[in-house]
Formats: sequence, structure tokens, C-alpha cells
Amino acid sequence: MDNEKSAAAEHPISSHDAPLHFPEKDELRNKKDMQEVIRNAKNATDKEHKMSLMQGIRLYPKAVFWSMLISTCIVMEGYDICLLSNFYGFPQFNEKYGNLVPGSDPAEYQVSAPWQSGLSNGANVGEIIGLFINGWVSERFGYRYTVMTCLVCIIGFTAIFFTAQNVVSLLVAEILCGIPWGIFQTLTVTYASEVCPVALRGYLTTYVNFCWGLGQVIGIGVIKSMLPRTDQWAYRIPYALQWMWPIPLLIGIFLAPESPWWLVRKGRTEEAKKSLLRLTSLDKETDFDAHETIAMMIHTTALEQEITSGASYLDCFRGSDRRRTEIVCMTWAIQNLSGNSFSGYSAYFLQRAGLDPSTSYDFALGQYGINMAGVFGAWWLMSLGIGRRSLYLYGLCGLCIMLFLLGFLGLVPNKTESSLATGSIMLCWAMVYQLSVGTVCYSLVAEMSTRRLQIKTVVLARNAYNIVGILCSVLTPYMLNPTAWDWGNYAGFFWGTSCFMCIIYVYFRLPEPSGRSFAELDLLFERGISARKFVKTEVDVFEVEVHERILQQYDDKMVVGTNAPVGV
Repeated sequence: MDNEKSAAAEHPISSHDAPLHFPEKDELRNKKDMQEVIRNAKNATDKEHKMSLMQGIRLYPKAVFWSMLISTCIVMEGYDICLLSNFYGFPQFNEKYGNLVPGSDPAEYQVSAPWQSGLSNGANVGEIIGLFINGWVSERFGYRYTVMTCLVCIIGFTAIFFTAQNVVSLLVAEILCGIPWGIFQTLTVTYASEVCPVALRGYLTTYVNFCWGLGQVIGIGVIKSMLPRTDQWAYRIPYALQWMWPIPLLIGIFLAPESPWWLVRKGRTEEAKKSLLRLTSLDKETDFDAHETIAMMIHTTALEQEITSGASYLDCFRGSDRRRTEIVCMTWAIQNLSGNSFSGYSAYFLQRAGLDPSTSYDFALGQYGINMAGVFGAWWLMSLGIGRRSLYLYGLCGLCIMLFLLGFLGLVPNKTESSLATGSIMLCWAMVYQLSVGTVCYSLVAEMSTRRLQIKTVVLARNAYNIVGILCSVLTPYMLNPTAWDWGNYAGFFWGTSCFMCIIYVYFRLPEPSGRSFAELDLLFERGISARKFVKTEVDVFEVEVHERILQQYDDKMVVGTNAPVGV
């Protein structure tokens, strides 16, 4: 018996590959073990709160590497999606897939506004399907195998792009490729949030946005380099280059460790510990203990199981999770509502404003380059202690002002001068967007949901983004296309008004998550703390009342959930 007690004190977390279960005869022992887990979890949480950025980098260099590798899937997606919206201003593409504009002199070809909307929405529809699939598949099979399967699908679907002879074939390719693209959109963010400590969470989740910018820069650069060509390879080579991504990514992701949070949720504690050790390097300054960190994951998961009754899509709309789902969905949807979809057509918009194709792509290239630089600027602002909520709110204010300025430029009679001013404002708009809304959004959506429901909540949020994106993809081509509404700069008034409504929502509903552990956020939401009071409200996830609730859960149920974390 003494030996058993000694072993329990030394290793309070066992390595059962089954859900958390306490036989009746061991009830007292189990309570003691859970109390030991709580003590270890508190130690790990205290260490994370004290951890600086540099300490986090020294302790988790492998986590940084693996997170950045998986986020590279978004570079591929950013490249793919960038091609379509910028092909609308590409003369060779329009001549192949478009129609002659009546009365144009010299002859001008355009893909009609309905087909522009249809092609753009094809990708959105595919992404919505992929996102809902991801909410089930990744939680069942893990992040790595889900991503690898998607990469194999991309290899096959790209062939449809490369051989497309008409817009119908392009639409089929957009829908099919949209399915794995949708999975990439959320998996990269959730993986990044789960493999790093609090000190690195904001940086690794927002790095996903840098990958978007990198993919777009590569895409614009390829299109611009194809402008001198007049044959079919002008648009086929950019599509063929999509094949350069999947194989290297497949090899890298096969070697990557699985998320330890996912393994804990599945009750595979020993594997979770091995995965955590693969994500870290020994660092004397941080006093790291993998056993304590796994205990923190168990404690947080147990707390969330006490707060959240289940782990289905329906549970995202129950209790305090309903508010969290609403906030996450709106946070991502606001990216489109603040004018992002409008800027996605930048090259096409600038051509309609009076610039020649080559110059318009120069501005677009500068815009996407700013997208990348803006991420590092956002990191710098966050390192100064500026909260995510503040960056998001003030960024929207800046975007709103510039969108109205774009609208007023439509009143300038000299189109050449106004087009250059329009291009300059769009570059400024891109910088403000990436310093705030475009970058910080990824951190917010990863932090606002519970770990237990994170994948499904982020899936719903990204689908809210895509649904709004569908509406924007219908409206924007009609606003800009000369054969439709032909609003030109006046579209700025529409998006400026939409952006102003977003400012009002963010002020009253978006809380500040920076510096909080996942368990602390769980309690703040459960207690209904106002969004504007999140920063000042103190909460202790290791207080006696919280412990009693978790332990009472074991007394009442003896089994903690169907996907409980681990035996203790």
C-alpha cells in the first residue's frame, strides 16, 4: 500500500488510453488524485502567466516551427484564391472565358457579372461544405491526417483548373477545391492555438494571416509575369503552379506531432505528453514540467465539461457558449463586412477606376506586400501591450474613414488623378486592415471558444465569414462591372456604412482575451462578464468553489463525458 501511495504521489496522472473513469471502490483515491492534478495545473498556469515572449520562444521553438509549417497550407490557399479574383482583370483570361463587351473600342472582353459572382461563390460553397466536414473529421481523426487527406485531394482537383475549357469547368474546380480549402481555414488556426503557451498564442495564430499575404503576393507576381504572353499558357501556367505545394507539405505534416490538447480530449495522455515533449526544448529559465502542463490541459478540459453539456454543433448555441459562438462568428464576418471583399478585387477595381492592367497589378502587388508587413506591425503593437479588442476597434474606425474617402473620390471629374489617389488610399487601407482587423481576427477566433467546442465553433465562424462572403461576391462584381451597375468609387459609400455598423457591434460585444488562460476565459464567459469589463475583472480558476464543482461532477456522474480527457 505504501508503495502504491508513493507511486501515486510521484505520477498522479496515469496513462490510460480510455476516458476518465472512477470505479466506486476507488472514489476517495480518485478525489485525491484529481486534487493533485489541480495543484499541478495551477503550477503550470502560474508559469505560463509569468512566461515572457522570449522565454516562450526558447521553450517552444519546435512548436513554432510545426505551427508555421502547417500554416503554410494557407499560403497555398491564398495563392489559389488570389488567382481567380485577379484573373477578372487579366486580358488573356477574359478573352478565353469572357464575352466581347458590346460597343467597346478597342475590343474588350469581360467575364459577365453573373459568372464572376458564380465563380467566386463556387469556392465559398465548397468551403462551407469543407468546414462542416472538418468539424466532425478533425475531431475524430486528428489534425494531421485530416490535413494530409486534403492535400491529396488538392493534387487531383488542380487538374480540373489546368484543363478547363469553359467557365463551367472552372466553377466545378472552384467548388471541389473549396472543400479542402475550407478545412485549411480553420485547422491551421486551431492547431496553432493548441501547440503554444499564452505568451506565443497571439503571434502564432495571427501568423496565419501572414501566410495569406504571402500566397497573394506570389499569385499577383505570377499573373503580372504572364502579362506579356498572349497564348493559353498565360493563364494555364499560374494554375499549374498550384501543384508545387502539396508534396512538400505532405512530407512535413506527416512528421509533425499531433496537438496535445486533442490527445488529452481523447484520453490518450501518454501520447499527449510525448507530443508536448516534441513541441518543447529544455530551458532552465522557464522551469518547465511537462507533467504539470498536461495536468493544466486535463483541468481545463474537465472544467469545460462541467460548464458544457456536450460537444456537438448544437452545444455551441447553449448556455454561455451561445454568446461565444455569436462573438466568434461576428468577429470573422466583420472581415468581409468592413470592406475586405471589396479590396479583394483591387486590380479589377483600379482598372475600372482608370488604371492600365500593368499599373493596377503593381498596386495590387504592393497591397498584398503590405498585407505581409502588416502582420509584423500587428505583432509589434501587441508586444507594446495593446489589446486585441483595442486593435480591432480602432482599426475599424480607420477603415471606415478611408472607405468614405474612396467614395468621395468618385466625385472628382478627372479620372486619371482620382484613380491614382484611389490606388494610394487602397494601399493605406490595406496597411490599417492588416495592422488590426485582418491579423487580430485570427487570434480572437482561436481564443474565444472553449477547447471542447473550439473546432466546431471556429467552423461556424468561418462559415459565417463565407456566407457573408457569398453576399459580397454577388454584390461586388455588380458594383464594379461596366456591364452592370458600374458604381466605381461610389462603392466606398456602401462599404463605409457597413463598416460603421461593425464598429458599433465591436464596441458593445467584443471582449479582450489577451493574457488570459483558456480556463480563465471559460469562467469569465460563464459568469456573463460584460465585454468592456473583461480586462478589469479578476478571476481565479483554482478557487475552492471551482474545485468543488469539478469534484462534484465526478461524484454525480463517475464518468466525465464521452470524450473525457484521461484517467487520474
